[in-house]
Amino acid sequence: MITVILEDMSEYVESAPELTSLRPASQVMRLDRMGASFPTRLSFMRTLLRELHTNAWAIETHDQALDADGFGHIVITARGPQTTYSLVAFSHALDPEQRTDRVIANAWDATFTLFDGVPTPDDIERLRHVVPLQEAGRCSATELTLSRANKSVRLFAHVIDALSSGQQPDAAFVQSVGYLMRTTAVYGNGKFGIADREKYADRSELAAPFQAELLTVYLIRHVTHLLVEHVARMKDPEAFVPLSDDMKRFLGIGNSTGLGMAPFMHSHPILVHNWVNARETARARVLALEVATPETVTAFRRIFARARQMVSEWTVEDAIQMARIEQLRSELTALEPYISDNTTLFSASPWRALCQYVEDNYSLETQELVSALILEPHGDLIDDLAAHMSATHAGKLNPKQRVGECRQMIEQVYGWALETPLNTPDAEAQFWYVSEEKREPRLGERAEEDGAEKEMPLHVIRDVQNFYADLANAPDAQLLAEVLMRHPEHRHIARRIQIVAAYPYAEIRDNLVGRQMRAIDLLRFKLAFFGASKFDPKSDRWTRITMYQGAPLPHELARSDSDDWAFAVAPSAPN
Repeated sequence: MITVILEDMSEYVESAPELTSLRPASQVMRLDRMGASFPTRLSFMRTLLRELHTNAWAIETHDQALDADGFGHIVITARGPQTTYSLVAFSHALDPEQRTDRVIANAWDATFTLFDGVPTPDDIERLRHVVPLQEAGRCSATELTLSRANKSVRLFAHVIDALSSGQQPDAAFVQSVGYLMRTTAVYGNGKFGIADREKYADRSELAAPFQAELLTVYLIRHVTHLLVEHVARMKDPEAFVPLSDDMKRFLGIGNSTGLGMAPFMHSHPILVHNWVNARETARARVLALEVATPETVTAFRRIFARARQMVSEWTVEDAIQMARIEQLRSELTALEPYISDNTTLFSASPWRALCQYVEDNYSLETQELVSALILEPHGDLIDDLAAHMSATHAGKLNPKQRVGECRQMIEQVYGWALETPLNTPDAEAQFWYVSEEKREPRLGERAEEDGAEKEMPLHVIRDVQNFYADLANAPDAQLLAEVLMRHPEHRHIARRIQIVAAYPYAEIRDNLVGRQMRAIDLLRFKLAFFGASKFDPKSDRWTRITMYQGAPLPHELARSDSDDWAFAVAPSAPN
């Protein structure tokens, strides 16, 4: 049995990427910087829409059966060169008392599945019975994702009233919300009977991370536009006007995300490394440019101005995040003369000089925003990196490693963990566990709540220190396998140490159970890689976001500028 668990990892170590010219993990993988992340052109939403543009995907309404109040179903097909996917959407009448963003809800305004192919009427009838049940139902391998969403009730009603009376909705109201619906979950990879990722991972359009899930969200956005226009048209067919493309483009899909997403970064170390490595490699490529062309400078100044406008529109209730936004606004204003000065961006190594100037003078929010912005004009240089952000393996343990080598590896890779003091109330104030009710990760207070004996293995610092202490009693030449036979509780951390030695961005270099740990930093980090924006923390444990805000509409995907939608700003009020 031990030989099954202790598998060789050398093939992965040998293929690990070189990181000598990139920002070190000790800088990048700290919670405070992770919690200042912004989406980039390598984010997964951008990757998906570039695929839809490049390969001329066609998105069409295949079937629509809605009553006057918008209840029924819609089927949207996305047809590519070789495959077709269909979003099957069901719109429901929902008692207001049942409407909640919490994952424990069991009824929603709308439920969805991404179907592999084009559903027959029999398929739609079958899905009508199982998809609205979500977790309580059981789908099949023809369904790739499962999702649900609730309306932003006041904005949805306002848009209906405006369009049915021949007017566009109020621009300020649209800006303040930013979406007609918000999802409360988008499930993939085999949950509740849907298809495992292995079924479609070799399809080029879905090979990058979370492409099936994000195609689902993009099509849900289109459904919300169709739905609100249908109800408005039925309310007054003669006065009705369609929603303007500017309004549709700005209206993304909202999302509420909590602790369920946070432990993902710990449990998928090589995948997370690949994300960060691609982003940091892209940054390094741009910084290595010795000169900037007039075209890239013009494009950068334009995206910088748009980002400033977006930040000026970004307002949240959370006091900590709002203070950061206000500081970001001030710092972008202070940075603008540097951006406008031709002696800076047209000097030698301009992007490296810019990032160094920002790092020397401004906050983490500004540093990470500028690092995202300098990538925008350089798609030809960096977009190929998006193909390297998946992970085909999880890493295996090498039991043939010698104890002395393992000990040295810990000192080099986890020296920060060895130096972190534990055994104080603040150092171990929290613990991660899985709730029995919904099988979702949660955070507990160690001194106040029961259940620490069922703690998830996110206390990396303690595990490293305990493993290192037990290694001290073993001779350097002894095989690691012999130590792990005596101490099988260390197998998981031994494997992790070997992974992180080969993939440095795989580990978060902070205490994930300390009192100062804010889970919101983990959420923002992951969501930025998805491409989310307008982070709106509702506590330090959950946030609202907006997805696909500013993204091209289905009929605009063929346009040459279809990838130019980052950092969307609110549409102007009609004259």
